[in-house]
Amino acid sequence: MFAKTLSTSTLALLAIVSTSHHGGPAHAKMSEIEREIAGQRACQAAIWGMPAVGIYDIELGSTRDLGANVNDVIYFSKPMESRHGFLTPNNVTPYTVASLSTAEGPLVVEVPPAGEKVSYFGTFVDAWDRPIEDVGPPGADKGKGGKYLFLPPGYKGEVPEQGYLVYRPATYSVNLAFRPVAKKGGTNADQAAYSKTLKVYPLSEADNPPPTTFHDAYPKKWNTLPVYDFTFLTDLNTVIQREPVQPRAKAMMGILAGIGMVKGKPFEPDAEMKAALTEGVKCASDWMQHGFITPGIALQPYFEGRQWQGLNIAPEQGKAGFPFETEDRVLIDERAGGLYFWATFLPKVLGGGSFYLMGLRDSDGNLLNGKDTYRLNVPKDTPAKDFWSAIVYSMKSKGFVEGAERVGLDSTQIDKLKVNEDGSVDLYFAPEAPKGQESNWIPTGEDFFLIFRLYGPDKPLFEKTWTLADVEKVK
Repeated sequence: MFAKTLSTSTLALLAIVSTSHHGGPAHAKMSEIEREIAGQRACQAAIWGMPAVGIYDIELGSTRDLGANVNDVIYFSKPMESRHGFLTPNNVTPYTVASLSTAEGPLVVEVPPAGEKVSYFGTFVDAWDRPIEDVGPPGADKGKGGKYLFLPPGYKGEVPEQGYLVYRPATYSVNLAFRPVAKKGGTNADQAAYSKTLKVYPLSEADNPPPTTFHDAYPKKWNTLPVYDFTFLTDLNTVIQREPVQPRAKAMMGILAGIGMVKGKPFEPDAEMKAALTEGVKCASDWMQHGFITPGIALQPYFEGRQWQGLNIAPEQGKAGFPFETEDRVLIDERAGGLYFWATFLPKVLGGGSFYLMGLRDSDGNLLNGKDTYRLNVPKDTPAKDFWSAIVYSMKSKGFVEGAERVGLDSTQIDKLKVNEDGSVDLYFAPEAPKGQESNWIPTGEDFFLIFRLYGPDKPLFEKTWTLADVEKVK
């Protein structure tokens, strides 16, 4: 739809003007140029709005699938499995997640001190997935715990002089994703108990806080993954309607008005307009997917001569807390297809706790598919002081492969894996387990990619004196 020539569009526009000049309606239905522009604007709006939709869909999935309300806390009594739809989560550490709002007034989130067996690692972000602050030992409370106070945009009321870590986000929506990290033999039960010590309450009730409501998402099916159809735009409209318009968004608000998305007004396009806008959302998805699978755009080669890739984010963005902004522009493509198309919750301060190697292609340079069998050799000397992990993700959804009996394997399970004589481990990725390799197999069955995580990464990784062999297709 978006490959029309200028002459075709110009002729269509002239036809509209000519008909309108004689006093009648230009067309009973959308003209070719109207459909073209609607699709183009929806495409650009979806790319621009990707971070907001990704965050809002966590709230949407929680209310729909778990019966949760805003300001409730979602926790996992065990790590996520394939029934949990989330953008590239890990399957080793459980999560604590919440969608909060200051629309009714200032809100307090009381983060507990680091415990003997569990401590939090995670981040608060606003409605646009822009980091506000990190928590836990690497965060603002330094592991001592703290009362994080979030004030609504434009708040002019009294602010406590002490006892709180005070923040003024640009949006009413405040979102958190924490990992209760186990240590010294901490168990899933310890992590779940620690997760439920988090407190959320209005500042107005700080003297006698009401109990926080918790929902265990582990036993349930929970889907927070964005869907690239018309609902993507209705989700974006929800964010537009309830959040303040920031100066950097005014130009895009003009684009949105052209497709009927105006703050303070209902977004109700007719069937023909809806079809054009849906095509635009598909265009956005295709563009972001192109950026994801094309080396040098979202991702860049990490080892010379190998297929493994790392994030392609400008270093100054990390130093600034990932605003995806410069003095001159908002980095729209970089934050959408470059990151939030497949991930959420970047930390405000990038630490050395973990490192991701992205595997999209085999040793021959071909994208990984769900039909063939692949092998990855993980050396004994892998420089991960804590542990390493390999997880399969759906190329389509960027979440787990739904229905898979196992989504990943890691070195904490080494006693259950078949280990080679040299101490290395061969992992297999295939729709069915190779004979005799059932313990070392991760199911696929659809086009996929890998994330190889190193927890507690060590110098040989960064100095590149150690390299990870490419994924090989088993012939």
